[in-house]
Amino acid sequence: MIDVATTEFLKNVSGVIHVGASLGQEREVYNQYNLDVVWVEPIPRVFGLLKRRIRDYPKQQAFRYLVTDEDDKEYEFHLSSNRYESSSILEFNDHKDLWPNITYVETINLKGITLPTLLQRENIDISRYDALVLDTQGTEMLILEGSVHILENFRYIKTEAFNFEAYKDCCVLKDIELFMEQHRYKEIARRNFVFKKGRNHGYDIVYEKI
Repeated sequence: MIDVATTEFLKNVSGVIHVGASLGQEREVYNQYNLDVVWVEPIPRVFGLLKRRIRDYPKQQAFRYLVTDEDDKEYEFHLSSNRYESSSILEFNDHKDLWPNITYVETINLKGITLPTLLQRENIDISRYDALVLDTQGTEMLILEGSVHILENFRYIKTEAFNFEAYKDCCVLKDIELFMEQHRYKEIARRNFVFKKGRNHGYDIVYEKI
């Protein structure tokens, strides 16, 4: 579901780099704002569907990469039973507390790349993209840490964050909040997209450069 509060920032940007594209569910929203979009999706079979779904949007392009904090590191990437939407390089931890029926069904080998290297390799002009969106199932901090020297280019960063360890050794909300504060970003919007009352919560959070 597209949330108005956490998409309002799009009216102030010219382009978005969206890491963890899935099937490009936000493609129509991005199109409505006439944005240049770079989608990044690592799963080969999902990437094929994504390419077909965005073919009618000429300002949107997709690349198949696994973005992390290191170039050329090999990872076991676990594919999940919910149409791959919970897939990650990390093992499940307390994910089952909110989604008890989701399991891993397959593992594939993928090689990681940092976002700066990806942009350089594909000759992508970062100046056209002033928003970064991350939805990578617990590895958002790895991507941010691997992108520190290009963060100044992004006026807005939108990320998914959990307040509990959904995946083993994943970043949690407090880690994201501290990183954003250290790099001079302030929170401007938050959506609680899933929760177990009094316990575990998942959020979409938008930060703006101070």
